[in-house]
Amino acid sequence: MPTSSHSYPMSSGDDQHSYIHNSSYQKSGIDGIEEKTRRCILENFDLLSLNCNLSTIRIADFGCSTGPNTFHVVQNIIEAVKENRENSLVPLEFQVFFNDQPNNDFNTLFRTQPPSSKGEYFSVGVPGSFYGRVLPRNSIHIGHTSYTTHWLSEIPENVCDKNSLAWNKYYIHCNNLLEDVTKAYKVQFTKDMKSFLEARANEIVPQGLMIVLGQCFPDGVLHFETWQGVVVDRIGDCLMDMAKPGVTSEEAIELFSIPVYFPQFSELKREIEQHKSFTMEMMEIVSHPLEDIALSNEFMISMFRAILSTIIIEHFGEGVIDELFDRLAKKLANDPIDFKVCKKHVNYFILLKRK
Repeated sequence: MPTSSHSYPMSSGDDQHSYIHNSSYQKSGIDGIEEKTRRCILENFDLLSLNCNLSTIRIADFGCSTGPNTFHVVQNIIEAVKENRENSLVPLEFQVFFNDQPNNDFNTLFRTQPPSSKGEYFSVGVPGSFYGRVLPRNSIHIGHTSYTTHWLSEIPENVCDKNSLAWNKYYIHCNNLLEDVTKAYKVQFTKDMKSFLEARANEIVPQGLMIVLGQCFPDGVLHFETWQGVVVDRIGDCLMDMAKPGVTSEEAIELFSIPVYFPQFSELKREIEQHKSFTMEMMEIVSHPLEDIALSNEFMISMFRAILSTIIIEHFGEGVIDELFDRLAKKLANDPIDFKVCKKHVNYFILLKRK
């Protein structure tokens, strides 16, 4: 999960609070577009147009975090390419680059790699922020990323500055309630999306593919209106409650803001269309298998703990985590989220082809 000066990967290891055991929501989204991904590769990935003597297909998963989701994605891509291999004049081999920040838990990633994959492809770990180049020029045939680009490369300028109109004093994220804060986040998102696309344009071969799966808002929907926004706002309320007995402090909370920005659909589309190195073969809103299900408090707490623990520990110290999420559990139990009232994020699927 990228940022220029700090990086906040998903919770490491394989204990009950790790990302490995609390990423089923993301896995469901990936499963939901598995067939679409397969069809897109079959219809748009032409081995002959790449190189008639090509023998090694190179795949990269940008922002891979730790398994099993990344391994599932890679296997699906490989099987789709194999299905199309009659166009290849030579036997194909596969090399897969797993990319994330240097402090991502690569040890757990490769320790939990499925044994069956060992004979399927050659694995490489690539540490570095995907908001810059992490691989050689024209080296990747198919790139992929899922649920990553809403993480910004850094906390937007001025949102932690007490003297700025964009100071995010009352909230710990961009929930779209403060116009100047939203504007600062939007500026950073625009900068980061441009950097992401420029880096991929250098790394992906001409006629190669880039697949992007993520979440955004329908036009007109604001973050505080969604259940995810409600949960993060309540985490902020819990931190403030913990300031009263001195576990945290109001000053520390006022200087804390999560570097995450969810764009609206038209905003995301506009940013991608402005980059001329790719043709947009597809950009669609896709359904998430869990989008119409009222999630349990336990499920939501476990997921957000796995996602946010690293950044919270970095700012407030490790001692706050257990109490924070215990308080969140009580707050959600006393005041349950009404999923019928909350507006929804949407999932998007983007297929880009390098010109």
